[in-house]
Amino acid sequence: EQGAALVNQAIASGRIWQSATWQWLTEMPAQNANHTLHLCGLLSDGNVHAHIDHVLAMVDAANLAGVQRLRLHVLADGRDVADPSFEQYVLQLETHLQQFAARDYRIASGGGRMVLTMDRYEADWSMVQRGWDMYVRGQGPRFPSVAMALHDLRSQPGGHSDQSLPGFVICDAEGQAVGPVQDGDSFLFWNFRGDRAIEISRAFDDDDVPQLIRGQRPQVRYAGMMQYDGDLHLPKRFLVDPPVIERTVGEYIAALGLRTFAISETQKYGHVTYFWNGNRSGVLAPELEQYQEVPSDRISFDRAPEMQAQAITDAVLRALEAPRPPHVVRLNYANGDMVGHTGDLAATITAMETVDREVARLWAAVQAKGGVLLVTADHGNADDMWTRDSKGRPVLRADGTTAPKTSHTLNPVPFSIADARSDVSWLFRHDLPHAGLANVAATLLQVLGYGAPDDYEPGLLNT
Repeated sequence: EQGAALVNQAIASGRIWQSATWQWLTEMPAQNANHTLHLCGLLSDGNVHAHIDHVLAMVDAANLAGVQRLRLHVLADGRDVADPSFEQYVLQLETHLQQFAARDYRIASGGGRMVLTMDRYEADWSMVQRGWDMYVRGQGPRFPSVAMALHDLRSQPGGHSDQSLPGFVICDAEGQAVGPVQDGDSFLFWNFRGDRAIEISRAFDDDDVPQLIRGQRPQVRYAGMMQYDGDLHLPKRFLVDPPVIERTVGEYIAALGLRTFAISETQKYGHVTYFWNGNRSGVLAPELEQYQEVPSDRISFDRAPEMQAQAITDAVLRALEAPRPPHVVRLNYANGDMVGHTGDLAATITAMETVDREVARLWAAVQAKGGVLLVTADHGNADDMWTRDSKGRPVLRADGTTAPKTSHTLNPVPFSIADARSDVSWLFRHDLPHAGLANVAATLLQVLGYGAPDDYEPGLLNT
């Protein structure tokens, strides 16, 4: 159990509200009306980074704890849910807040997830800077309500999409921001997934963050929904204990003395390092492992859909020709996911043609070395670029064009094996109808010629 499942369990049992961290967060706002509890994160039910149900439960719990003033800093999704759809989540939240008329509970700021706060792998710290400036300094375009902000911003550049929605600050009748973070306040980031929560946590938790201009840093009690990085122990405080992820396949490969080369561009670098290693950012075995990050473009990916796929392949080919080549290479081509999220069909076609070309180059190199190529994905995105109704028909916009689909798809994901060795053949098992990513670890060990631990999910191959 990870992420959302652990949070759901903690809420259902009430354990989350009994935790020392929740008591610590709500202590000052409950005792003193001049102190505020701030809640911040992605507002949707996409359940990839966050879920609105967790937010509503926190509002209820804050009321029961006696918190007198609550401010919410909401990030629009548009990647894990329909785009645009932010208005429906804002309405759901504001309707819920109306139950607490005796309290001072309201939304204080907002903006798109690809504009504010949710940067990852240090690709664009300016996103975190904009979030910090809004949350702490109250800086940004000011509006008397979220409805008026959305009405105005929807017509501005980026406003048509939730993920690129410009940031906004809610102000009072005198034009002052209603919710800047001040000394003695508490701030909780409610996302449960770690990659896009690490940098904002550093902004509040770390004494030295040279990537940010923080100015006078307020004394704030900060916590995350979960621990986002087990190696960095970040954040220092969190509500739900992280999953115990032990004996990852990377640890087994290192223990076997096999050399590994892991590479992707910035946007997916953590997927072949941090996530692969069980939410740990460090190198497992420096003497055996080499990690390489290719810097991603800092523009909208539909403008350069080739991304860094060629550079990734080039680096892998160099590694395979090194005097001591790796036994295992893991790489991630980001094109299908990142360009698919833009909703631009033409750009996505170019992205996938690029990946086809690079996989062909990769396969040629694997063949030359007599190796094995495994190809899979964690979800779909570029495989369906149209928003569809309940009968699968494309949804049309008012102008007659098809509404693009910017979120992940739920189609089955293939797992392919291409073995360059003429004396080896593989047969897939047919008794694993619910096989998924968890089965890949044992499969990798099977291909390498080793058995998997008994408590691993079974491999996909008959051996």
